[in-house]
Amino acid sequence: MSEAKRSIIITGAGSGIGKSCAETFIRNGYRVGLVGRRIAPLKDVADGHADALPLPGDVTDPQQVEDIFQRAFDKWGRIDVLFNNAGIAKPGRPIDEIPVEDWLETVDVNLTGAFLCARQAFRIMRQQSPQGGRIINNGSVSAYVPRPGSVPYTATKHAITGLTRTLSLDGRPFNIACGQIDIGNALTEMAQPMTKGVPQADGSVRPEATMDVDNVASSVLHMAELPLDANVQFMTVMATAMPYVGRG
Repeated sequence: MSEAKRSIIITGAGSGIGKSCAETFIRNGYRVGLVGRRIAPLKDVADGHADALPLPGDVTDPQQVEDIFQRAFDKWGRIDVLFNNAGIAKPGRPIDEIPVEDWLETVDVNLTGAFLCARQAFRIMRQQSPQGGRIINNGSVSAYVPRPGSVPYTATKHAITGLTRTLSLDGRPFNIACGQIDIGNALTEMAQPMTKGVPQADGSVRPEATMDVDNVASSVLHMAELPLDANVQFMTVMATAMPYVGRG
């Protein structure tokens, strides 16, 4: 395999941030594994490109995750980068109004899914030759400060920070780097309501500034392109005028 053909697996690649990142990495000469539950959106993103590999599957299912990563490794011979991006958010509510099912589903996708994918990426990166690779976790500004009524989402994003820090430490003996990108108000379908008005900490409902999702993709590419002896541990990329800095 040509040294220029580096490989990345992107979860949640069928829409939003994952789609933008996948298209950016394909344009920049990567072999890109597109992970998502539905095959049709993955094929749309791949658009017949020879270096795009749709990998349909559920990131919350341990066997499916193992199969996804093994299929990519068998195809390419190595995995250089994982962008752990898949995630969901539920409607904002006080904790006593949050259905237990919403909590369990959010933890399952946002945290357990990230753990399972990181686990398989770490296994392959540790065993492949030359050894090593990079794991990039999608955090959020909610890893630092919450939105009102966001217990499940915010708790999982705080947990992603713990996952990132521990993988950074555990990966050192094996040349595996791990960093986190914390994103604020990238304009995806999930963020569309922010342009019309979302609840604020003072009880008001106001629209918020957003940014083009391609700013996230270029930031993830920068993190991925670094040599393994350098690492962006944490990066925050956000709409300049969003209320993150003064959210409390």
